[in-house]
Amino acid sequence: MARAVRYLARDAGVAQFLDIGTGLPSAGNVHEVAQSVDPAARIVYVDNDPVVLVHARALLTSSPEGRTAYIDADLRDPAKILAAPELAATLDPSRPTALMLVAIMHFITDDEDPYGLVAQLVDALPSGSHIVITHATGDHLTPDEYAAAEETNARSGVPFRLRSRAEFARFFDGLDLIDPGVTSVVDWRPDTPPEQRPSVEDVSMYCAAARIP
Repeated sequence: MARAVRYLARDAGVAQFLDIGTGLPSAGNVHEVAQSVDPAARIVYVDNDPVVLVHARALLTSSPEGRTAYIDADLRDPAKILAAPELAATLDPSRPTALMLVAIMHFITDDEDPYGLVAQLVDALPSGSHIVITHATGDHLTPDEYAAAEETNARSGVPFRLRSRAEFARFFDGLDLIDPGVTSVVDWRPDTPPEQRPSVEDVSMYCAAARIP
């Protein structure tokens, strides 16, 4: 996430970010990374967990030049996100925006139309916007490991869908992939030498960033 946001703010000239599925605040949040490059960057965070929202409102504070806002909404309801007054008050709909879907799409099962949800959000953004997605995969697991992961997910009661590289790549159909394209999160524009990074197999997560034509 940090490497993608830094690239978008520094090299792609993006100053607006829509981060859906924010999760609990930690070091190096989207606004911190973006505003370290452009203090005037604006960020809208979206989550449907009341605990996350409480922490976000307390901890995710903007630089004086920029702005942050928070929307209580679910990725499964893109219309609510796009119609939220907080979004309209914070982001300029005529300017390119980066849509961040970091470690969230694997919680959307096939019957919830994951590709349609992403398409609705992408279609609402102006040309020159970008999208960043990371997604868990089973491609690097042995058959036994894959079966164990599926069993663990089923027992947890939390919907979870590991997707293959081809399934993940479908999210970017019709968009212009940014080099290096679809790859492991370990290998997307790394800023540390290989010996200091975890293995692709240990992380087992794809990522990609793309420009919306």
